[in-house]
This record gives sequence, C-alpha cells and structure tokens, in this order.
Amino acid sequence: MNYKDLTKLIAFSVSLLFLSSFLRSENLQEVYELALKNDPLLKAAEASYRAGKENKVQGRAGLLPSLSVSGSTSWNEYRVADQIIDQYNSSGYSANISQPLFRMDKWFQFRRGKALSKSAEAEFAYQQQETMIRVASAYFNVLNSIDSLNAALAEEKAIGRQKDLAKKRFEVGLAAITEVQETQAAYDLTVVAKISREAQLDTARETLSSIVGKDITLLSPLKEAFEISLPNPLDRDSWVSMGLNNNFQLKSAKLQRDAAKSSARSAGSNHLPNIDIVGRASKSTSKQGKFGGFIQNPLFGIEQDTRQYAIQVNWPLYAGGSIRSARRQAYANYDRSKEQAIYTERSTIRDVRSNHFGVQTQVANVTARKQALASAESALEATQVGYEVGTRNTVDLLDSQKRLYQAQRDYASSRYEYIIAMLRLKASVGSLNPGDLISISDRME
Repeated sequence: MNYKDLTKLIAFSVSLLFLSSFLRSENLQEVYELALKNDPLLKAAEASYRAGKENKVQGRAGLLPSLSVSGSTSWNEYRVADQIIDQYNSSGYSANISQPLFRMDKWFQFRRGKALSKSAEAEFAYQQQETMIRVASAYFNVLNSIDSLNAALAEEKAIGRQKDLAKKRFEVGLAAITEVQETQAAYDLTVVAKISREAQLDTARETLSSIVGKDITLLSPLKEAFEISLPNPLDRDSWVSMGLNNNFQLKSAKLQRDAAKSSARSAGSNHLPNIDIVGRASKSTSKQGKFGGFIQNPLFGIEQDTRQYAIQVNWPLYAGGSIRSARRQAYANYDRSKEQAIYTERSTIRDVRSNHFGVQTQVANVTARKQALASAESALEATQVGYEVGTRNTVDLLDSQKRLYQAQRDYASSRYEYIIAMLRLKASVGSLNPGDLISISDRME
C-alpha cells in the first residue's frame, strides 16, 4: 500500500468515527437522564415539592418567638398665631418579642404543616415514577413504530414483487387479469399502511422529543433474547400488601387526611384562650425646649428607656359566629379528605390487582405471539411452495404474507407492552426506581 492509499484509508476511518459519534444510538437510561434535565412536567413537580416543604417551616414558626423592631424620627413645630414658639426633633425606637405559651391552634397548625410537607414529598416521588413510565412508554412507542414501519416496508416490497410477477404471468398468458388486479389492490393497501406507519413514527418521535427536549435520531432496540418473566412473588395478595404500605399516592392521600384533621382541630381550638409571654423595650429622645412655649422641659435631650414584661391572655368569646362556622367548615374538609383517602386505598388495591394480572397476561401474550410468528413463517413457506406447484393461488399467498407481517408487528408490540406493564406494577406498589430502567438498558443492543 502506497502513501496515497494509506492517507485515503486514514481519512475514511476518521470520517467513519466522526459520523459514528452522531449516529450512535441512545439507550433507555440515557434518554431518562435527558428527561431528568429537560422534562418540564418533572421540573414543575419538583417546584411543587419545594413549595410544599415550606409548610413545615411555616407551621413551626407559630410555636417560636416572634421579634419585631420599629423606629421613627419626626420634626415638630409649635405655633401660636402663626408664630413659631418652639421647634424640635424627636426620635424613638422599640423592640417587641412574643413567645406563645399556650396556643393549641398553633400546635395543630404545626402538625398540619408537617403532614403537608411529607405529603408533598410522597407526591413528588409519585411524579418521579410517572416520569419513568412516560419516558419508557414514549421510548418504546418509537421502537414499536419503527418495527411497524419496517414490517410495512418489507410487506410493500414483497407484495410489490408479487404484483410484478403477476403482470409478467398475465403478459405470457399464464395468469388471469383477476390475479393482476388482486395483487395491485393488495399493493395499494400496503402503500397506505406504510404512510400511516410513517405518520405514527413521526408522532411517537415528537412525543419523546417533548419530554427530553431534543430530537433523538437513533434508539437502542431490545435484544432478541430479552427475558420475559412472571411477577416475583407470584402471589397477588403479597403485591397488594406492598401497595398498601408503599404506594406513594396512597401515602400522600393519608397525609392530606392527617393535615385536614390537624387543621380541623386547630379551628376547633380557636375558642380557647391564647396565652403569650410578651416583652417590649423602647427608647426615645426629644429636643423639645419648652412646654406651651414658656415652661422649660426638664427632659430636654435626655434618652428615655422603657421596658415592659407581661403575660398576655386573649380569650375570644364571640366573633359573630365566624369561629363556629370555621370549625364546621374545617371538619367538613376533614371528612372529605377521609373519604378521598378511602377511595385512593381502594383504587390502589384495584390497580395492583389489575397490573399484576396484566403482567401475567403480557407474559402469556409474548409467548403466544412468538409462537404465532413461527407458525406464520412456516405457513408462508408452505404457501409459497404450493403456489409454485399450482395448489395455492395468489390470494392464498397474499394472505400468508399479510399474516406474517402482522405477526411480526404483534410480537414486537407484545414485548414492549410487557415492559410497560411490569413498570406499572412496580409503580403501583411504590418500588419502581431508576435501577429498573438501567436494568432494561443493560439488555439492549
């Protein structure tokens, strides 16, 4: 090899490496990491979580001391008959501190704040799991659309060859015009199907792009030997028990119920006395020279210091019925939260049972679809042999080809549906985590 050929080979290799950096496919883990950075729904959920955490701080503030300071300075003029008798400056500042001593309403507001903060945490965990499912669903929808389009293209190509063959057979008098028309009609339908699959792929790509914030050209497909397994444990009641203990939506609903209960008890405490320890310190100075313009001020320019310490009791007795009305309203809201928690618990049980059965169904579906694909391949081979020897006609061959490509689409789709079903089952019992997506990515090509 001469120098010129070696230079061309190196340039070609560098070009391949450069193109491969752009054409490298991204797996599910990498797409999920993009979603963590760019998904607006997840970022909105995170903002809600940060806002919800502040409920605990705000509730605790009602039990802690409150301190305030104030100050003022003023210029004063004393006039009689538009004649200035005295003019002077006065200033002062004060500090007030108050510590709740007996405030049942504040105590229950603190408990309410704690429950709301924990509820926000549980809700955010649920939204994180939903993000995993949305990313996985969008990812596999793209793969499923690609598989469907590839099957449609292969079907179009195969039936196109059959159409051309029918025309040649007709031209030499070995086939009737009906054979040409049937293959042409079948071919036209494959063209329509291909266009539909292209539109589905475009929509699936746009959905994924809206989550991750960028266009993704290539995605890693599943390995052919991707393991399909039944839920472990297989006992459905065990999964229901896990769901009742760990489902994040159920946790959030119960914490919302606890917060409503504390809010009701706080409203019920509004008729109790409020006892606070109060302290106040103030200092003031005045440059007033004369009282009334002729009596000398003995405190001229002297700083006056005042301090007060008190136990302050405030006992609301009647406020036009608003206290009782607020209490009734708060307890009604508590009753609503209790019923919502019961509904969420029942929904959790239903979802866990349904998702558990769904995984088992999908396992059986994948097995059946794989066998159906093998049967469709064998049937097509047999039909092609029969067509060649004259025992099968064109319609039989077209039907066999359609069944094969439909079986390919169904098998590919069933594997993706199994994965989503398993993710939903884990989410319904609160066990879904990023490690599950990483595990799937490790089994991709």
